[in-house]
Amino acid sequence: MRVGIIGGGAAGLVAAGFCENAEVTLLERNEKVGKKLYITGKGRCNVTNNCALYEFFPKIVNGGKFLTSALTAFPPQSFMEYVSDGGVRLKTERGNRVFPTTDKASDIIKALAARAGKNAAIMTDVRVTAVRKEGDVFKVATSRGEFEFDRLIIATGGVSYKATGSTGDGYAFAKSFGHKIVSPVPALCGIRLASDVRTLDGLILRNVRATVTAGGKKFSEFGEMDFTERGVGGPIILTLSSYINRCALAGETLCIDMKPALSPNTLDERLVSDFGEMPNKDLVNILTSLLPSSVIPYVIAQSGVSPRVKGNSVTRDMRYALGFSVKNLAFPIAGLEDIDTAVVTSGGVELKEVDPKTMQSKLCKGLYFAGEILDTDALTGGFNIHCAAATGRAAGIAASGG
Repeated sequence: MRVGIIGGGAAGLVAAGFCENAEVTLLERNEKVGKKLYITGKGRCNVTNNCALYEFFPKIVNGGKFLTSALTAFPPQSFMEYVSDGGVRLKTERGNRVFPTTDKASDIIKALAARAGKNAAIMTDVRVTAVRKEGDVFKVATSRGEFEFDRLIIATGGVSYKATGSTGDGYAFAKSFGHKIVSPVPALCGIRLASDVRTLDGLILRNVRATVTAGGKKFSEFGEMDFTERGVGGPIILTLSSYINRCALAGETLCIDMKPALSPNTLDERLVSDFGEMPNKDLVNILTSLLPSSVIPYVIAQSGVSPRVKGNSVTRDMRYALGFSVKNLAFPIAGLEDIDTAVVTSGGVELKEVDPKTMQSKLCKGLYFAGEILDTDALTGGFNIHCAAATGRAAGIAASGG
């Protein structure tokens, strides 16, 4: 049995690691395997999440039902054992995020490559240009000539971070076999704002609540976010982006509750106290005890109150307007950041056309898909890499006749 694997990321490497009793060849277009893994977790590689499956599934944004079989057969603890057996010691940090104890992504890649290398001939710097099937044989045209395989696994990734080799070639290969591609959109990315927020660039907000209403639904996240030159980013914004990336965002608004721990009445009492303690100061200066200075002009502008009104001249209506603005600071959305800046791609091979237990195409016998090329994506925390590994394992076992 000759098995070909296109793509040397997490999915491809794990697929090769489980392709036993077969003649396996892994083709990677980059000069080394696992190139995207090098930059994950800020170079530390958050390889999985050490949680129970009932905690894992809510973190999957698209494809949770499809991934049930693969994840049940290969839960986080099994993947951790697989990596550890490759010679890497792991540690679990905040949020159950799993990293190598060395904090080096390269160690994870070496472990996965070592496991893959036991079963597969790994060829790097090989560009696949076309794939076709003649009879029962897959013929793969490459920059190094043509290869023939009895089974073929496509694990080329999505289109985010093109510099790592995720150029979307796999979509064209899938289409050539009749597969539908759900249009790729960015996931886990920043949100661009229509208003000028350059004066807020670099501002980090902690313990705030960000809310977007899109597609008739309200999405809200609590935690940390930051402002960029043309929008917002940070943990809760990345999460929101994955929930709204398939919605029409024109005309929608990002709303920030700067003080979610305070009820409107409690916030009003705080404002009354501050104005009473600083009766002769300008409003713009009084609010520095409540808010970061750079965001105060935005809050005041939205409230419609003069920034130079004195504390002892603020009326009840002004106070209410200010309180509303603090808890509902609104920015019109221009869209999401470019897909090349996204952590992962949302979209890909239509899941209805793939067997969830084996990852085999329902349209072409002997063809398998694994990893980000599938229309699945999850939140940050090691979930995406693990999903790629789980689908890779399923494809590897099935393709090699296991």
